[in-house]
Amino acid sequence: MSTEYGLLLPHFGPETDRDRIIEGARRAERMGFDSVWVRDHLVFHPHGMEGTDNTFIDPFVVLAALGSATTKIKLGFGSLIPHRHPILLALMLNSLGYMAGDRLLLSLGLGTFQQEFDAIGMGEWPRDEVVREQVAILRKICNGDHVSWEGGKFYRFQDVGIKPKYPSKLEIWYAGATPASVRRALEYCDGWLPGRITLATYRKRVEKLRSGADAQGRPRLHEGCIPITSIDKDRKTAIEKVNLDGLLSNANKQKFWVKPASGSFRTAEDLEGSFIAGSPEDIVNEVRKFIEIGIDHIVFDLRFRFDAWDRSIELLGTEVVPRLRKIQLTARPVGPVQ
Repeated sequence: MSTEYGLLLPHFGPETDRDRIIEGARRAERMGFDSVWVRDHLVFHPHGMEGTDNTFIDPFVVLAALGSATTKIKLGFGSLIPHRHPILLALMLNSLGYMAGDRLLLSLGLGTFQQEFDAIGMGEWPRDEVVREQVAILRKICNGDHVSWEGGKFYRFQDVGIKPKYPSKLEIWYAGATPASVRRALEYCDGWLPGRITLATYRKRVEKLRSGADAQGRPRLHEGCIPITSIDKDRKTAIEKVNLDGLLSNANKQKFWVKPASGSFRTAEDLEGSFIAGSPEDIVNEVRKFIEIGIDHIVFDLRFRFDAWDRSIELLGTEVVPRLRKIQLTARPVGPVQ
């Protein structure tokens, strides 16, 4: 299977714009991108590196609009967080799948911000256990079964069924970058989708993911990532357009990332993999490193370049993705990372 390429949509922050979202998705479809993606928040508090604007458009509303505005590009949830009741979530997923067609990509994760769960009375709920139970319920309800859930720790209900059912077999990717995220993906998911993650950390996690799948006798899980991306005429200009200090500060807070040789993240080069920046040729060379590991899906996160959204799509769509699709590997890895 060849690597697929997607875009994170500008549905949050100061550059949020309805036309930019809709026309950008249409342009991405015309230019041959495989997918467009959304984030999920209930009470949006931007990461420090993003600024302070808390504009945020609900992910289901965005993808419902794009289900009508586009015809074939896949519609991805970068990470749904577990603040919705699973019956409601199943209804929303099945309804969106029915209206948009069989082109949804779904990942679930724990979420980052405690205040979102405090705001709705879930602050004391152990989110890792909540996600596990939600996934188990979704797999039954979304596929059209009438479900009675009596022994759950967080949810109990009788004889619930939803029609129409999900348009295909429900596949769920686990969203996270920690060692625990790999364990959870292997336990109850079909894929693993970290957001920002350095190449060295990604390689380490993938080794565990593939060896774990082999030990379980199951097929290899889907693998992807969502690197911060800045494309411009050269690397220096591309780096100048992002909050590099904020990215470095955020990286140094990641307890489970593989550290650079210096012991801390100090330069753009230290962020290799989590931050991809430069000319089209630079972007190709950086993404190639993930392809050589055998990645299935890369989502370009242009959050720092949403002000140059159209130009960035144009450059990626004409000068990067076509070249990446031509890369022929003599042996694309399917087992342990070489």
